[in-house]
Amino acid sequence: MNDAGSVAEGNQHNFVRDIVRQDIEAGRTESVITRFPPEPNGYLHIGHAKSICLNFGIAQEFGGRCHLRFDDTNPTREAQEFIDAIEADVRWLGFDWGEHRYFASDHFERLYEWAEHLITTDKAYVDDQSAETIREHRGTLTSPGIDSPFRTRSVNENLDLFRRMRAGDFADGQRVLRAKIDMASGNINLRDPVLYRILHAPHPRTGTKWCIYPTYDFAHGQSDSIEGVTHSICTLEFEDHRPLYDWLIDNLPVPTRSRQYEFARLNLSHTVLSKRRLSRLVDEQHVEDWDDPRLPTLRGLRRRGYPPEAIRDFARRIGVTKRDNTVEFALLEHCAREVLNRTAERRMAVLRPLKLVVENYPADAVDHLAAVNNPEDTAAGTRQVPFTRELFIERDDFMEDPPRKFFRLAPGREVRLRYAYLVTCREVVKDAAGEIVELRCTYDPDSRGGTAPDGRRVKGTLHWVSAQHALPAEVRQYGPLFLHADPGANADPFEHLNPSSRERLDGCRVEPALTDLAPGTTVQFERQGYFCLDRTSRSDRLVLNRTVALRDSWARTLQRRPQQAGQHARRST
Repeated sequence: MNDAGSVAEGNQHNFVRDIVRQDIEAGRTESVITRFPPEPNGYLHIGHAKSICLNFGIAQEFGGRCHLRFDDTNPTREAQEFIDAIEADVRWLGFDWGEHRYFASDHFERLYEWAEHLITTDKAYVDDQSAETIREHRGTLTSPGIDSPFRTRSVNENLDLFRRMRAGDFADGQRVLRAKIDMASGNINLRDPVLYRILHAPHPRTGTKWCIYPTYDFAHGQSDSIEGVTHSICTLEFEDHRPLYDWLIDNLPVPTRSRQYEFARLNLSHTVLSKRRLSRLVDEQHVEDWDDPRLPTLRGLRRRGYPPEAIRDFARRIGVTKRDNTVEFALLEHCAREVLNRTAERRMAVLRPLKLVVENYPADAVDHLAAVNNPEDTAAGTRQVPFTRELFIERDDFMEDPPRKFFRLAPGREVRLRYAYLVTCREVVKDAAGEIVELRCTYDPDSRGGTAPDGRRVKGTLHWVSAQHALPAEVRQYGPLFLHADPGANADPFEHLNPSSRERLDGCRVEPALTDLAPGTTVQFERQGYFCLDRTSRSDRLVLNRTVALRDSWARTLQRRPQQAGQHARRST
């Protein structure tokens, strides 16, 4: 494991860490072992990142280790593609499991032996009822379940049937193995839960060796025990499953006893984090694919330009609680800005170009001006930016009849071109339709670097690119995927999809220093925001995704509401 965990979690106070610390101080735990247990049936999202940072962070803080274990008990939905993607995402986030990568399928033989142990101790039986009947007879929160007519089968009969299930003698769904606990239990999860089902499907790792597979509840806790996991940290929906987790450990000859603890899962505003709904977004082509920059998947965030440091910082800030709440997406954007402001190099780009001709500048001259790469990092140095007679500026930086507080370019007004010269607009050129197509300006040759030789004040500073040297680019800007702040609270969140969640700007111009930019690199376009070079870019046509704008609504919110900011910090402990 590298040191990313300390960056992500530090020594942040929360109830899970208190439990681990108390276990160590009381001598109940000598070496802390946690695990991150994804199912290899999809791609990781920002909610998984919270769990990754928590599990790896706790292990590192207390000198232990964190396992990566794939709970691969459903072969019809799992694939090597997802295994590879999950490993890549965890590593990208900054964590490493070393030699401790495991699969539930590693333990299939021992799990089977333990299932036979439950049968021989009369604590499990083979049920011939259909899945639908089992559900119907399970009862409700206010009424007990109904015993299966096969619950009283003898140990020998159950053992014979279970072995024949393994041998492939029965069809899918024909029989299941159930724990024999209590059909009148107040916890529905203890009403004789299914432990094994028949599924004639090849497994990505075990091939056709098995035609029966353990359920998640049976495989999960026992895999924890086999691997020596000391603190099995789950999200809150597994709280009602903990009595079953403990019952199985109590009734099986497991080598170690693991304990399960639950924390609230992440809910993020203006998006969804359920696999089913994310799959629907992809399947119905509301987004391009699983790495669409609008998705909260780690692949999508990475393609959009979010640095892993920002996601780890986000996980630290939101904290670990026992209570569900929704975190504003603006906080994630704020974390990205804080990292990128320190690390991203600056460049100039004009997204909606308007030609500006410097009439008194020589037509064939090129002036190479020094531009700062990152004012937050002097070691980043400078680059050369070409200045020529014909330039592009941002169309919004000019107004023919400006209001009083408009300090950018207007007829007769002087402004500063960043790193270059002071220019004054002398003429506005329009086409036949009356649209402005060109500005005719003059420059002050003695103002190189943007400083007036006589000390006169110039309020406006504009970014620009050389028309001769600029590169063509397509820029994609993103808004919320859903218009509703809490789409998951609606019966059909897809009614609130934002039709303007992506805006494509064609005909943009960027400075030539972006020629050597590697895909996945994020830069700051001065006065615009942070942008990441997309994987679809070509040498003759750059494609850039806006990571975040420069404007930080979260920081302003905290400035306006310091009391609420303090309350947020307290809720995160």
